[in-house]
Amino acid sequence: MKFDHRFVTVEASPSMRVYEADGVTVRLDFFRHMLRVAVLQPGVPLVPTWSVCPNADEVPLNGRDKLSVDGFSPETPELTEDETRLSFALDGVRFSIEKKNLRISAETDRGVLYRDRSGLAYNFAGELGRGSAHFTERFSDQRIFGLGDKCGPVNKANRRFTLAATDSMGFSAAYSDPLYKQIPFYICSHAAGSYGLYYDTYSNGTVNFGVEHDNYFEPFNSIRFDEENMVFYLILGSPMEIVRRFSAMLGSIAPVPRWAFFYTGSTMEYTDADDADARLKSFVAQCEAYGIRAGGFWMSSGYTQIGDRRCVFHWNTEKIPDPKGLAAYFDAHGMQLIPNVKPAFLTEHPLYKTIAENGWFLHDPDGTPARFPFWGGMASYLDFTNPGAYAFWKECVKRQLVEKGYRHIWNDNNEYDVPDEKVMAHDFGRPIPACRIRPLFSYLMARASREACVEMGETAPFNVSRCAIAGTQRVASTWTGDNFTSFEELRWNHKQIMTMALSGFLFFGPDIGGFAGPQPSEELFLRWLQYGVFLPRFTLHSWKPDAPSTMPWLYPDRMDAVKRLFDLREQLVPYLYAEAERCRTNHEPLLRPLFLIDPACDPESDAFLVGERILACPVFDEGATAVTVTLPHYGAWRLRGDGAPHPGGEHLTVPCRPSDLPVWFENADCRM
Repeated sequence: MKFDHRFVTVEASPSMRVYEADGVTVRLDFFRHMLRVAVLQPGVPLVPTWSVCPNADEVPLNGRDKLSVDGFSPETPELTEDETRLSFALDGVRFSIEKKNLRISAETDRGVLYRDRSGLAYNFAGELGRGSAHFTERFSDQRIFGLGDKCGPVNKANRRFTLAATDSMGFSAAYSDPLYKQIPFYICSHAAGSYGLYYDTYSNGTVNFGVEHDNYFEPFNSIRFDEENMVFYLILGSPMEIVRRFSAMLGSIAPVPRWAFFYTGSTMEYTDADDADARLKSFVAQCEAYGIRAGGFWMSSGYTQIGDRRCVFHWNTEKIPDPKGLAAYFDAHGMQLIPNVKPAFLTEHPLYKTIAENGWFLHDPDGTPARFPFWGGMASYLDFTNPGAYAFWKECVKRQLVEKGYRHIWNDNNEYDVPDEKVMAHDFGRPIPACRIRPLFSYLMARASREACVEMGETAPFNVSRCAIAGTQRVASTWTGDNFTSFEELRWNHKQIMTMALSGFLFFGPDIGGFAGPQPSEELFLRWLQYGVFLPRFTLHSWKPDAPSTMPWLYPDRMDAVKRLFDLREQLVPYLYAEAERCRTNHEPLLRPLFLIDPACDPESDAFLVGERILACPVFDEGATAVTVTLPHYGAWRLRGDGAPHPGGEHLTVPCRPSDLPVWFENADCRM
């Protein structure tokens, strides 16, 4: 029966169909604006979802049934069905499904919108190898957007990507893969329209948008991943509607406190220093001396050191004699400290034996803790799918951090690089190889940290997680990881940000100035700041072992220009905060590549929208003294500082030196 599976109807309702062939079950659910498809293998348990929960604040701790319809709006399309075909329409898109091999096609008045590959599009009986596979027709004019924090051009067509998350310090935003997020959601746009695909899985795999060719099939896109069952959502609409619908499908977005929109400082240098307490307090003094409004400081893991090893929840009282007093000092100066926590416990950690004896680590088949290289030693990862480990983490956050005045948490190094299929996770009583759910641990870690803060009375915790899955935005914001310092990387970081903006996250950004690599030149430093003032996360963060950290006062002779930029950021905070709240309610991105609003705009444009009213026009080229921009092809745009409106579509060149304020326009129809 290989390559010839004849599906028959076994269950039907106005908004659902179930088919079977050769032991394989395929379920179709018709929802408003989307079709859900489940391909289920016989005898294989369906892993729950922690990502999908429409119209809800959170999923149960042990996950939600992937086939649940709670929160969705079922559609009851007019169906035409016989032994060979099912036909119906959703959102004006005409669907036809061949029952031989369940080949799905969808058409608009402009032509074929979506179509499964001919021959065989799904891995029903292992014909296509191990795990799950899905092959869709590749259109010659397709543009691909999304996949989380993936590098390279905004348009991902003709690229191949790894479906995984890893710690990629010093990555190239032009080509490194994988990075820190695992979000298998993308938008495909071409002449017949746009559609979105989201695959509800946490297992590793690959995604291909034109790199792979096969002489026996027409051009195709494909996704392969290790999980044997496959559940995916085909989302209809314009690109902006697809992003909204995807975000709404994931549930509520965690609010971000207003103070977090101000500048927040960060550097490993301060907490790694022997006099960490004094160095941290010097940050407050420097900000006040220069008149820089700061909301807080990211407290890197040096405060946990025992010798040269970092031991989460341990306080090095030689570096910081009075942790409570330090938090109170920052609080008295209107700033918050956000301490770094890591989910791996080094074998030398004082708590390691206790955790191991309770069985709270990921473990080998014989039950002993699995060990991995981590920060200069060997360590074991806490298993957040074990209720005991989850409760233990919360208790540590409460007692070692929140009780001492640290009410906001930085969840770091949580990519769980666990490739060994023999390493097991508890999975709430459903043992599973940890490699099948690697990025899920990061979500559960961030959720536990947030719950601990809330249970201790913090009403608006600022919780951040480096690794993320779809749905992490319910419990944490994120950032784009440990980037590299160069002019070239500045532009590629921007493209990474525009890609990330399509994945349901609202508050995020890069390390301004670059984390790894050389110290930024004066020019690059100022260009980074000109760009960064428009991003939700306005954080300078770096690790420069042989040079001073990237702080606002890096170049004292440039402080007049720097101060103007920080003053501008302070002026923008009310707008950014209000727009973020509006976008959170409407499930819209705060940062918007121009094509999302105006299909005529180049997806690779350096210019971008910040909310509805601001068009930011950064300079990314070394030695440039002006910026050239094509305004979006709608409305009228007023150059900030110039009262004359410019019509949409106009092509302009505006002077902008490194020492200037950045170039930006306001939508003339909705003044700030």
